[in-house]
Formats: sequence, structure tokens, C-alpha cells
Amino acid sequence: MPKNSLPPIAKVIPKKLTKFGEVRIDNYFWLNDRENPEVIDYLNQENAYYQEKTAHTKDFQAVLFEEMKSRIKEDDQSVPYLYNGYYYITRFEKGQDYPIYSRKKESLSAKEEILFNCNEMAKGKPYFQLGILSISPDNKLAVFSYDIIGRRIYTIQIKNLETNEILEDKIENVTGSAVWANDNKTIFYSDQDDVTLRSHKIFKHKLGAKQADDVLVYFEEDETFNVEIAKSKSNKYLAIESDSTLTTEYQILDADNPDGEFKIFQKRVRGMEYSISHYGDSFYIMTNKDKAENFKLMKTSVNKTSKSNWVEVIAHRNDVLLEDIEIFKDFLVVEERENGLNKIRIMPWSGEGEYYLPFESETYTAYTTSNVDFDTDILRYGYQSMTTPSSVIDFNMKTKTKEVKKEQEVLGGEFDKNNYTEERVWATAEDGVKIPISMVYKKGLKKDCKNPLLQYAYGSYGHSMDATFSTTRLTLLDRGFIFAIAHIRGGEDLGRQWYEDGKLLKKKNTFTDFIDCSKFLIAEKYTSPEHLYAEGGSAGGLLMGVIVNNAPELYNGIIAQVAFVDVITTMLDNSIPLTTGEYDEWGDPNIRKYHDYMLSYSPYDNVLAQKYPNMYVSTGLHDSQVQYWEPAKWVAKLRALKTDDNLLFLDTNMDAGHGGASGRFEAIKELAKEYSFLLDLEKIEI
Repeated sequence: MPKNSLPPIAKVIPKKLTKFGEVRIDNYFWLNDRENPEVIDYLNQENAYYQEKTAHTKDFQAVLFEEMKSRIKEDDQSVPYLYNGYYYITRFEKGQDYPIYSRKKESLSAKEEILFNCNEMAKGKPYFQLGILSISPDNKLAVFSYDIIGRRIYTIQIKNLETNEILEDKIENVTGSAVWANDNKTIFYSDQDDVTLRSHKIFKHKLGAKQADDVLVYFEEDETFNVEIAKSKSNKYLAIESDSTLTTEYQILDADNPDGEFKIFQKRVRGMEYSISHYGDSFYIMTNKDKAENFKLMKTSVNKTSKSNWVEVIAHRNDVLLEDIEIFKDFLVVEERENGLNKIRIMPWSGEGEYYLPFESETYTAYTTSNVDFDTDILRYGYQSMTTPSSVIDFNMKTKTKEVKKEQEVLGGEFDKNNYTEERVWATAEDGVKIPISMVYKKGLKKDCKNPLLQYAYGSYGHSMDATFSTTRLTLLDRGFIFAIAHIRGGEDLGRQWYEDGKLLKKKNTFTDFIDCSKFLIAEKYTSPEHLYAEGGSAGGLLMGVIVNNAPELYNGIIAQVAFVDVITTMLDNSIPLTTGEYDEWGDPNIRKYHDYMLSYSPYDNVLAQKYPNMYVSTGLHDSQVQYWEPAKWVAKLRALKTDDNLLFLDTNMDAGHGGASGRFEAIKELAKEYSFLLDLEKIEI
């Protein structure tokens, strides 16, 4: 490609799209065909243009990659956990991209038994992802799954752990989720629709059988629901979960009786969500029943599971979100969120002496981790903040003493958490609501409007964005960047209402919250439009698409990863994976009021003839969640309409899907591309 070449211009083939008697013209609909050689050629042209225009940053990318890689302990391993007589360990070896899964019998000094070496399994494959790894109750077999395309289409196989042979059983084109019954010869797995990839069937497989002979146990006919199978922590029950955004239903079966019939736990009620945990002669139920918006905890007998029998254990609270529970022999552990912060509550079953674990920072996250054993006083939890590397801690719930089992090492000898400042500030949204922002930056920062600031958010599906630590982020912080997480509505950061106020016909709050946070950071002189950058992926990429249409003047640069930007066309196409299950999040565009509302913010439909910030847009050819053609069409339309000379890049990974490249080092290379984009705009050199 010659120097100073012009960007690729996608050809225009107008297509009329009609809904409610109104016609939309989509000039780039033709890009929706990954089998079309012209489509592949266009994506390759965009990749070549991106490579040519960023050639001067290649050395910088290499420096950034090595710098970020150098902080990572390459021969790292997880904290072992004991389960059914074995300690299980996940570890990495130096120079290797993928994990090794192993175990040791009864003692950590015992001989290591390699279960799966993903480096060997990934050889010769551009993409590899190990899905489920589940050990049979007798410890002799492992069911596992893998994806070699990146489209979340898995193959399930079974390994004999005594002989290391892979059995002939092979289950293809499924979700990759599977569980053992207690007979050591029956597994249950979830299957997916070939076109939409909706998880819709549960099958039963007997060892030695062919996939064609597997028994269909359940078919979820409602296209707005997905279905999966799991096993209770007690190992007593198998549970089929059918769930949509707003509604849940479970069916249960004694795991000792895999050929029995699943029975409904509580039939689905539109708008009622619940999850179940078994202990002793009871089930504990987290639910929003009776308008318990932030959820409450109830219990019922294993023999009487319908909601008329449920008894309250922890009442609903308006200011506290109940997020999860862990059940132990002598303790109930409750994960809560109040004022945007995680809390872990220890409740003895005796009813006496409950307490909370003490956390002091305002920019931290705490969470329970691998707690697979009932009969223990030890709670394992994780803790980190924006300046504090993550730790795995064993906490004795009786003596209230703790042991730090592992603290994340930051190699290189230069990191000192005391060199950084973390703080939480509150921006005021246009409707008066206060929006929290978590920030981290080098100490000694001056509020002189000159600091480069990267503002990040997601803001959908009730997914809360916790304030976590990142070794790779230090690459930006050490070069003067501020990193800020905007806890905007659409997440569940401040409780369930925070989510409700950022979805469906209130979705625009998500976008205006982000813009108002940007305005606040500028007004407080943390940064200025010349130095403000924004980043988001997937539904956060939708957020990026809206803010550049509505407030392009606030940002110097945008990073949009696997961006969901063609909202109406995608939501009207029920052949696309995930679409029908999304109606409760975005609305059903077959209903006029939702159609018109979505159309009013859909980034692709609202691209204007105006100036846009510098933009780096990434996608994966095999993405099953946000199809590659959404960002491709968006970039093509932006090229045709934007009135500036700012950078606009489309970078398509031709081997990967929604999660980007597989392998820990390949992912860092993608991050080096993003960081070099930002640092080049800031004219910050090596």
C-alpha cells in the first residue's frame, strides 16, 4: 500500500428496510455476509489501512507490550483449593500463552497430576478456549469442552484421568456446559440453536453412547429464554435453569437418580427472578418476589418448593442490594452492595453474633471465590482496589482471623501503591441524580485541565463495574493518564433501581450519565476536551456510538470494542444470536414505542455530517454476540459522512470472536494497540 493512501471506501448498495410503513435505507447492508469474498476483501483493506497509518507506532507497541508483559509473573499459579480429596491448581509456565490445569491427591506435597495442558491443546490453532472442566464424583473422569473458532461453539469430550486417554465420546456444536450425575457415567449438557446460538435444549449422555443417541431431557421453546444445567454445591441436586432478563424457572432432580424426571421448583412468573441453593432439608432462595426490587432471601423445604411455601430469612431493603450467598455448615455468608460498595456479611446459623468484614477504601471490590466445601469455617474471598493488587484471603469465620494466601505480584521492581491516588467523586446528571466515578492516578496530580484522562463504562444488563486493580493500566498511569470508571445507570452499581433506570424506555439515561460525568471531569479541571478519551466494549461500544453522535466535541479520542451499534436492524433479525433474549433489555422493536425509541439513539442510524473524535474500532470476524458487520457498517457510514480529518480505524481480528484473541499474551498485544492509539494522540513518546 502506498504511503498516505486514502482510507477504503465501502461501496454503496442501498437496501430498503421497512417497518411500520416507514423506510430506512441501509447503504452497507451487504457487509452482512462473511462468506462473501468482497466483504472479506473490504475488511482486509481496512486492516491494511490501519496497519499503514499506525506503522510509526509499531516500535512503540512492542515497547508497551514488553512493558506490560514484564509486570506479569509468567510462571504464576492459582491458590490451590481442596475438593473431594484433591487440591486443584491452575498455573502458567514462563513464555506460555495458556493455562495448565492440575491436581494433587490429599496433600500439596503429593505428585502433580496434569489434567489439561492448554498450550499443547492449542498448538496449530489460531484460537483456543477451554470451556467446562468437571471431574466425576469418583475422581476418575473429566468432562471438558473447547472452542477453536471463537464463536462460542464448543465440542465436549471425556478424559480418563487414570490412563490419560480421551474416550470416543464426542459431542459437537454445543454450548460447552456439562455436569456429572452421581453415577459417574451420566452427563447432562446444554445444546444450542445452530443459527441463533440460543441455548435451548438439555440432553442426557451415557458414557460410550453416540451423540445421536443422547436423550432430550428438556426443550425451552420460549425464544426469549436460555437454558443451562448445573449441580448444587451439596452435590445432591441437578438443576435446569431457564432464564430471560426478567424471569427465572428451575427444574430439579436428585443427582443420584439421573434417569428420573426433573420436577418444576417454581414455575415461571413473568417478572419474577429467583435462584436456589440447597442445604440440608431446605432450599434457600434469592428472589425479587413481592416487588423485592433489591432481592430478599427466603427458604423452603426440599419437599415443598412452590413459592407459597417460601419463608423470609433476610427481608428486602431499599438501600441494599442482595447479590449472592454462600452456604456453609455453620455459617451463611451474604454478598451485598450498598452505596455502590461491596459488603460481605457473616451470619452464624445459631443466630448470634453476625458481623461484616471491614473494608475501608471507597474504590475497592471484594467478593467470595472458591468455596466448594460445606464443612469448613474458612471463607475464601478476594480483595483489590484501584491501587491495591488483588489478594486471595482465607478468613476463619469463628476466630475472625485471616491469612493472605496470595497477593498478586507486580514484577519489574517499580510498582509502589503509595505512588498512586484513588478517589471516588460524584457527578450530577441532567435530572439531578448523583453518579459515582472511581478514579486512579499518579500522586501529585495538578488539576490544570492538561491531564489525559481515559473514561470507561459499560452501563447495561445490570452489570456493575467494580473498581479493580490492573497491572496493564499502570502503563497509562505512569505516563500521566487518569483512569476513571463512570458508574452510570444501566448497571446495578447503586442497586436494582439503578439498572431499571437505564434500560428499555429509560436507556438514554445511560448515555447522558456518561456525558454528564465527562462534563463534570472537565469542569473540575481534571482534564479538558483536548485530553479526554472514552472507552467501551460490546454494549459499552453502543455507549461510545451514542456519545460521539451526541457530544463529539467533548472527546479527543474513542476506543470502541466489538461495538453494538446497529441496534434496530439487529434487534429486528431474530436469526442473529442473542436477539430474542434481548427484548427485556432494549425493548421489542416489533412494538412501535420501543422501535421508535431505539431508532432515536441507534448509533448507526444517527451518524451525522459533523466532526467526530479520533476513533479506534475493533471487532472479531467470528463474534457471535456482536456481529462483525455492525462496527464495519458503522465505520463505513462514518467515513462517508464525517466532516473532519481525524483518525478512523477499523481493526478486525480475522481469527477471533467476542472476547478477542485467545491466550494471555495475544490479549496484551491487542491492549498495546489501544494504548499506542491513545499515547500517540497525546504525543507521548517511549
